[in-house]
Amino acid sequence: MLTKAQAKYIQNLGHKKLRENEKVFVAEGPKLVLELLREPALSIQSGYATEAFLSTHPGIENMVAVSEQELQRISFLSTPNQVVALFHKPVFSNPSSFKKQVVLMLDTIQDPGNIGSILRTADWFGVKSIICSKDSADIFNPKVVQSTMGSIARVQVLYADLELFIKEQELPPIYATTLKGKSIFDMEPLKEGVILIGNESKGISDELLKHAKETITIPKKGQAESLNAAIATGIILSQLVR
Repeated sequence: MLTKAQAKYIQNLGHKKLRENEKVFVAEGPKLVLELLREPALSIQSGYATEAFLSTHPGIENMVAVSEQELQRISFLSTPNQVVALFHKPVFSNPSSFKKQVVLMLDTIQDPGNIGSILRTADWFGVKSIICSKDSADIFNPKVVQSTMGSIARVQVLYADLELFIKEQELPPIYATTLKGKSIFDMEPLKEGVILIGNESKGISDELLKHAKETITIPKKGQAESLNAAIATGIILSQLVR
């Protein structure tokens, strides 16, 4: 049974401040929850599931049986899906260096779906670190979590003042993605580098562009004004991380 206090606590985890204070995040649905349970970097704080889910997946620790109506009270989805679970955030060791690897840097990526897709795409191509501007979407936002699947436990995401970060850290060369620049199809695969992705509508800020070794682009043939940030990231990584 779900108490009023538990329901209120879970609902309030929609707010970034509480997620940061509690160091937990919300995941929903059998596929996502079961995938996260298999991740050694994660541990479950508590879960709330229907009898249908519990009968099919017995033995999961810290699970409470709830009705469909109770699940609806705590779900962030338009259609609740059998289980809501709270996980402790993964803990990563601070990288000593970003050299000899490909890193993503995101400048004001504010759409939760985009940043979630970028994280999952990074995981697919073996990118281990993403550095986000402080005004980018929170990766532990419930909408982001749903789109990342288990990748949220395998890719380290740091939030920072990007210009200060570039000045203070020992980084490999920065390649800024723009509408005009060197074609990614004319480039050799990167052994190391920071791929800088800009805001969905404004692109990369001028302050950050000046730090780029080179501007790069995906050549276009049609009339579209720009590409979705997540789709562009996938195309670039498929070409430069091989």
